[in-house]
Amino acid sequence: MAFRRCIMMTLKPHRTLTYSCLATIRRHLSGISTWVKLDTNCLTTRTRSVSMCTCTSKQFHHTTTHPQKGKATDSDIWNISGFYQEEFKRKISKLEEPESEAKFSHVPVMVQEVVKLLHPKQGKLFIDMTFGAGGHTKAILEENPEAQVVCLDRDPLAYINAEELAKSYGPQQLLPCIGQFSELPGILKKHGISPGSVDGILFDVGASSMQYDQRERGFSLSREGPLDMRMDNGRNPDGVSAADVVNHLTGQELKHIIKKYGEDPLANKISHAIVSARNVSGRISTTKELADIIENALDGTIQRDKLSRKSHVATRTFQALRIFVNDELNEINNGLHVAYHYLRPHGVCVGISFQSLEDRIFKRHFHGIDMEEPKNMTSKQQARAMKDDHQKYSKELIQKLLKKRWIPVCKTAMTPTNSEVNENPRSRSAKLRAAIKGLDS
Repeated sequence: MAFRRCIMMTLKPHRTLTYSCLATIRRHLSGISTWVKLDTNCLTTRTRSVSMCTCTSKQFHHTTTHPQKGKATDSDIWNISGFYQEEFKRKISKLEEPESEAKFSHVPVMVQEVVKLLHPKQGKLFIDMTFGAGGHTKAILEENPEAQVVCLDRDPLAYINAEELAKSYGPQQLLPCIGQFSELPGILKKHGISPGSVDGILFDVGASSMQYDQRERGFSLSREGPLDMRMDNGRNPDGVSAADVVNHLTGQELKHIIKKYGEDPLANKISHAIVSARNVSGRISTTKELADIIENALDGTIQRDKLSRKSHVATRTFQALRIFVNDELNEINNGLHVAYHYLRPHGVCVGISFQSLEDRIFKRHFHGIDMEEPKNMTSKQQARAMKDDHQKYSKELIQKLLKKRWIPVCKTAMTPTNSEVNENPRSRSAKLRAAIKGLDS
């Protein structure tokens, strides 16, 4: 009966869960162990066909996701139907109120290191893939006032911040763009930016301080709010929220998500507690409700993060839901393919991450390690794993091993200085990796 329930979506209060929403959830689930690769020929995401029998074995009514009132135009920055635009802008205006704005505190991480690696004085065109509050973009433009920066973010509030900041600079110097990493090729094409022309690209992945500080977004454990966690704040009407996932997936599926994306050894106990709680008390709607359920289930358990700091027992579950809802890992993977395609030879790509799953993707790309490899194997180990001698010494394999798509700037990840961690405690788990694009084959 769970799939027949009416769910509360952000943009429309009462709507039956549609085939499209369920297909999105199931597609994410089926893709946890695989990567949705980017087609380098046309640079569009390959969509996997989802059979309706994989969505659910239960029957439920098929309803349209939203009424189509007019065709969207290129000027429609929200990329959604007109039916939702007024409601969506009303939500955004609430977040722009002075009392809410005063609560935002965003300090960019490792700014000096980023500027040093990107060399803004020697370049003309840069892309900030995660604009946020614009701290890194401002630093780039301070270093080179004549540079042009494309500011991308999937969060509409960040897009508004970019529009405001653009007024302080010359025309076309700062280009605000809204969308995901995988949508960047179409956005750059509209602005007349061709592949192989960008001097530097910056990723600062994960949820931003602004998103954690807004209780309405549902990212933070310490601030009670609706269980949402969508980084696009409902820009995509067919998107699923954390509440959809928590209330409609089975215990086994929730366990898979928490274990894979949260790396929590207690995933089985947590998923069982969530299912039991929703069966007894009904829908789980707020961040506090979910945090209390997990805390009660793990009463007496003390968890520590990888820096040996004591953390809330629900932290890893919240991380897992956020990554799953926003498909973050696939987006980073796709974003790095896009970055390689648009960077000029010897252009620089910088990636800042805050947890191991994200850092692993940057590491594997920059060091030429296949994403499907079960572990980091050396060239000798890869050769030993091949049983066919013809394959072992083939010309194609040798060329692949010798060819360097990326040249890492340093072997290991860079971390913030002690003084920066003292000034900005949120930077303590940051890791920075950078690589230079090799010559195209």
